[in-house]
Amino acid sequence: MSPRVGRVERTTKETSVLVEINLDGSGKVDVATGVGFYDHMLDQLGRHGLFDLTVKTEGDLHIDTHHTIEDTALALGAAFKQALGDKVGIYRFGNCTVPLDESLAQVTVDLSGRPYLVHTEPENMAPMIGTYDTTMTRHIFESFVAQAQIALHIHVPYGRNAHHIVECQFKALARALRYASEHDPRAAGILPSTKGAL
Repeated sequence: MSPRVGRVERTTKETSVLVEINLDGSGKVDVATGVGFYDHMLDQLGRHGLFDLTVKTEGDLHIDTHHTIEDTALALGAAFKQALGDKVGIYRFGNCTVPLDESLAQVTVDLSGRPYLVHTEPENMAPMIGTYDTTMTRHIFESFVAQAQIALHIHVPYGRNAHHIVECQFKALARALRYASEHDPRAAGILPSTKGAL
């Protein structure tokens, strides 16, 4: 079976983004967006999902990090969808609960072909982690879901440290995506949908 790969280039007046992903990789990551904490989160996504992931973004960081973060997430979602291909034989559903010290993230995904996000995290988080605006976390997932066309539910019932709260979400997402996109040996050649389409 050939590796499932996606490659997306996205260029606007605000950013230039290249994303390459191999769903059947080993977790090799090469990421550079200019936003240190975001790079750290994308690294978690690749390593814990066992996705080979390359992300190269040049954005208008002299304004702020918003466009860089958003456009990277859009390209990542599009590349993930491309890599999934026809989805024949995959598990389709995946979930994972990940603790990080005092924080806990619960993530469930459905590679449904229908974009939908449910996202909750503790209120009154620190507004910044380095140059990363913590209000962007939800927007990253909104952007990813819109392009990947998946249903994604993320719930952080508790947590205190903003770094931990965000990081456990990315780790749990990585694992849930990994489990959902893996091939089910009992369903070879079968599309996991009663509709006949995903």
